[in-house]
Amino acid sequence: MDDQQLLRYSRQIMLPQIDAGGQQKLLDSHVLIIGAGGLGSPVAMYLASAGIGQITIADNDEVDLSNLQRQILHRHGDIGRPKVDSAKDTLAKLNPDIQVTPLNILIDRKALDKLVAQADLVVDASDNFATRFAINAACVETGTALVSGAAIRMEGQLSVFLPQRADSPCYRCLYSEGEEPDQTCAENGVLAPIVGVIGSLQALEAIKVLLDIGESLCGRLLVFDGLYHEWRSIKLSKDPDCPVCGH
Repeated sequence: MDDQQLLRYSRQIMLPQIDAGGQQKLLDSHVLIIGAGGLGSPVAMYLASAGIGQITIADNDEVDLSNLQRQILHRHGDIGRPKVDSAKDTLAKLNPDIQVTPLNILIDRKALDKLVAQADLVVDASDNFATRFAINAACVETGTALVSGAAIRMEGQLSVFLPQRADSPCYRCLYSEGEEPDQTCAENGVLAPIVGVIGSLQALEAIKVLLDIGESLCGRLLVFDGLYHEWRSIKLSKDPDCPVCGH
């Protein structure tokens, strides 16, 4: 790290759990973020400002006026632009020292496996179950850590899945295909700060996993009720019959 980086990250380096060695590890890390919307916005911004050296952000959508209520990566002038291009511009202004790779593509399973294998950690900030199942399968296949989050209405949830740990459940242990709730923000709405809360916690969990500090949410589902400001922590167990991670 040079003097400018030492100054930029000084408040993190002061933390005994991080120090200069941990900060260098963050600078050497590569995180793949799938989704540049409500959840992806705070995730990407906090990871960029924290000094994740390489961020790949994938999304095939364009910025719409209705996005601006909660997707803080984007500005009014970005309407009509690919979200990943808008995201790259915002992150470059936050931290010009990091490398941001925008992928304006609809990722198929083959491409997803390759992208996941290249990353140290994946953040699932997508908005549909088909994508979440595909991301989970790729992470299990490659043994890549996954931080998963979701938000709708005034509720949110997040968890961490660590395929390299024998006792870690995967996302399919939580939801089975065909049994998942069919709900979207477009149909049900979402309060803007809810995605901010969940996305910020996804960034926190990503940093903890990359640095191997504290206790991650692996094996737990954290559920947030924003209307009454209540948190619940639900224990998740590995499903031995899971078609993705089971034996």
